[in-house]
Amino acid sequence: MGELQELRLETRAFAEARAWGALHTPKNLAMAVAGEAGELVAEFRWLTPEESADDRLAPEHRRAIEFEMADVLIFLLRLADVLDVDLAAVVRAKLAANESRFPPVA
Repeated sequence: MGELQELRLETRAFAEARAWGALHTPKNLAMAVAGEAGELVAEFRWLTPEESADDRLAPEHRRAIEFEMADVLIFLLRLADVLDVDLAAVVRAKLAANESRFPPVA
């Protein structure tokens, strides 16, 4: 079993232990992904490109960014679980489709 599948099962168990199934509809989970992505963007608000570089971020700011990234992934994993989507497979399919749209730089 791959790591994405393991995380998917862990997020399912977490949600089931809290009886969140009725709340974890595709619509609600998609909205949660968008909301958490907005919180991730907010961590970079008003930073210059240079200030947002990894070596310039204060450790506590980097940790906040990491946790927002985790929140996005958690809700995306829950959405994939509810819709029975193999994220690894669709990412590979999307990358293959993008190969023709975006050829490598010479």
